[in-house]
Amino acid sequence: MSDLYVAAGGGGDPVGTLIAARTLAAGAAGTAGPAGSAGSASPAHAADPPLIATYAWERPEVDPTSSPLGEPDFDGLVHERGGFAAFTPATRARPPAGSTMPGLARDLPARLLLLDPARGLSSLARQIVSMAEAAGAGRIRIVDIGGDILTHGDEPGLCSPFGDALTLAACRLTGIPTTVHIAGPGLDGEIGERILLERLAASLPLVPDRDAASAAARALLWHPSEASALWAAAVHGARGTVRTVNGVIRLTDASAGLYPLPLREAIGHNPVARALVAERPATLEAAADVSHRLTGIPGLDSERTRGPLRARRPVSPGRDEAMRALREAADGADHITLRHAARTLGLTWRDIPALRTTLATDTPLLPLT
Repeated sequence: MSDLYVAAGGGGDPVGTLIAARTLAAGAAGTAGPAGSAGSASPAHAADPPLIATYAWERPEVDPTSSPLGEPDFDGLVHERGGFAAFTPATRARPPAGSTMPGLARDLPARLLLLDPARGLSSLARQIVSMAEAAGAGRIRIVDIGGDILTHGDEPGLCSPFGDALTLAACRLTGIPTTVHIAGPGLDGEIGERILLERLAASLPLVPDRDAASAAARALLWHPSEASALWAAAVHGARGTVRTVNGVIRLTDASAGLYPLPLREAIGHNPVARALVAERPATLEAAADVSHRLTGIPGLDSERTRGPLRARRPVSPGRDEAMRALREAADGADHITLRHAARTLGLTWRDIPALRTTLATDTPLLPLT
């Protein structure tokens, strides 16, 4: 039997989920290392590409619409026998919508399946069941990059709890054995590492090897994800402070870990997921209202409540001048994300590959020291 992976929040989560899938495959083969060690490359890395179910739910700079995209928002999806759809490199979002999923379908060695939550929680659960049955999956593995899926709903930095809670609740309704995996606690900037490690105290983490992280390298060359890039960088050994779009994150030895816990424990932390299971809202909007009621954070507009970061100066044609601007923007941090670097120089996320060429870097983060 295989496993069905679910990228908890959409956006860049499929990138980190691919790294997690490679790590768990290696762990099943007995070669992945515990936290603090570097697991070696494994023959499991050559297994069939993992199945990753994901929302098409992007940052507003990628998709200006206000909701996760569904099947009517795409051309070129492949419709599978179980009644769900998969992305291919030829898939395109219908304007004005935008999506990175076709690019991820091209550059990740995985099969990406579309989760469409428009028709409410029970419909979402049925989609996941169909995907698991079609794949012969005996277990669901939810992967959350950063750990806000373990929110108690009142953390000061919390900004987008709804999608993760919806995933937890839907997987609970499937009745299929499910494990939740937290990759890089604190790396999404919503709940601090110390708090999350307390909530994960009983979890024995795995640490991906560099081969697992390198499997996502092609996608990270252009994708604006910050949390997945931070996790990949931590796996590759990066430590210290990182300037992101919304603040500063510190990479520690714990940042490289992948921490499992049972679904029931994850739901025990998350009051929105518990309420969704109890109320079973029939539409996405009704589910978002549940999250808003419990956390005070709008379920569908939380990312849009943040003001856009203003670029400090136009892009410089030379590396030295660009690096001076980026060091100034980083305020003493050891690294800067490529998403924040692009914004600082007046560029968009689509300019990240050209910016990498200018800066002569192919690492997940840009080192500044």
